[in-house]
Amino acid sequence: MKMQPDRLEGANLISRLEGSRLWVHQTAFEASVLVPHRGSVVPWRPQSFDALTAEDFEPALELKPELVILGTGSRLRFPAPRLWASLIGAGIGFEAMDNGAACRTFNVLASEGRSVLAALILA
Repeated sequence: MKMQPDRLEGANLISRLEGSRLWVHQTAFEASVLVPHRGSVVPWRPQSFDALTAEDFEPALELKPELVILGTGSRLRFPAPRLWASLIGAGIGFEAMDNGAACRTFNVLASEGRSVLAALILA
């Protein structure tokens, strides 16, 4: 029987989420971040859902993921389509979820080697 590790080497995985604090592997973050499937976690400007603008998705475009998962905080909220239209125009998928669901979904997709980006509002 062929055995494969559960963790894809080099992939970012979110190890813990507690309120407005998030851990990627062993590093804690307390402000909004972009978590790519590989590479460095990047600080992200919006500090609340209501502060979200279309320009906030520009850094996501630069990372060229196949899917952006927006974590909207402790509860699911849907941003206006005009805010994320640039992603769809570039052929990048988009989903909004509460932070818990966003972190779980990100981990599953990242461990499968998918080019996914979590955009998490930690407020």
